[in-house]
Amino acid sequence: MSPTPKTTGVRLENVTVVLNRPRFPENIGAAARAVCNMGIGHLVVVAPENCDLTRVLTLATHAAIEVVEQMECFEDLRPALASYNCVVGTTARLGGQRQTISAPAQMAEYLVPVSQDNQVALVFGPEDRGLTNEELRLCHHLVTIPTAQFSSLNLAQAVMVLCYELFKTNMPPVKTITPRLATRIELDGMYDQLRELLVRICYIQPENPDYWLNKLRRFFTRLQLQAGEVSIIRGICRQIDWYAGKCYKDGAQGNPPPPSND
Repeated sequence: MSPTPKTTGVRLENVTVVLNRPRFPENIGAAARAVCNMGIGHLVVVAPENCDLTRVLTLATHAAIEVVEQMECFEDLRPALASYNCVVGTTARLGGQRQTISAPAQMAEYLVPVSQDNQVALVFGPEDRGLTNEELRLCHHLVTIPTAQFSSLNLAQAVMVLCYELFKTNMPPVKTITPRLATRIELDGMYDQLRELLVRICYIQPENPDYWLNKLRRFFTRLQLQAGEVSIIRGICRQIDWYAGKCYKDGAQGNPPPPSND
């Protein structure tokens, strides 16, 4: 018996976007484009106020023509949702009969296992009113898109936000590369070199150099220096040391100082 494949993300071909009573054909077209962009399976339109295909295709663009051609149309929401195992309704209003509401990312994670063997519908209400309480009772779960002060989003924008959250569940995790941090011996060598140099150029007092060097130690500890960065700092110290010695030697021999860049 072959092992069951590991579930990684939402099964997008089992997800359908349902637009209930959309008012503007341009929003249908833009929603079709979002469906196409995010790899969602289907688009359903219920009782559109205006379904002028010319205006729909203007916003759908060439890439989403196939989505528009294959979209299903219904006269009522109940029969449109009859074949779906999981119905997710969208709402911008909270409270009352809308208490159990998830954020888009939470809903996407919930749908990862559900969508593997079930048909999922994402239902969006009309632009001016959203889904009614009666329509929300047809939904198994509710989701809202958090906003700042103005809670109402454009219909196509809301479709894109939720479709993107579903799409993200299939994206591979970002591989982070952590460069090697400096070892204790590398750090101690750098601090010894800094102490010697700073004393030589009279930046810190030779009587108690570690008192002043501790401030640099705390600073570099917060930065979590990498091995390469320690190498750069030590290289700068060597160059300062060489240049200071050269200037001292030139001065002792009566040679003029190098020209200033000021």
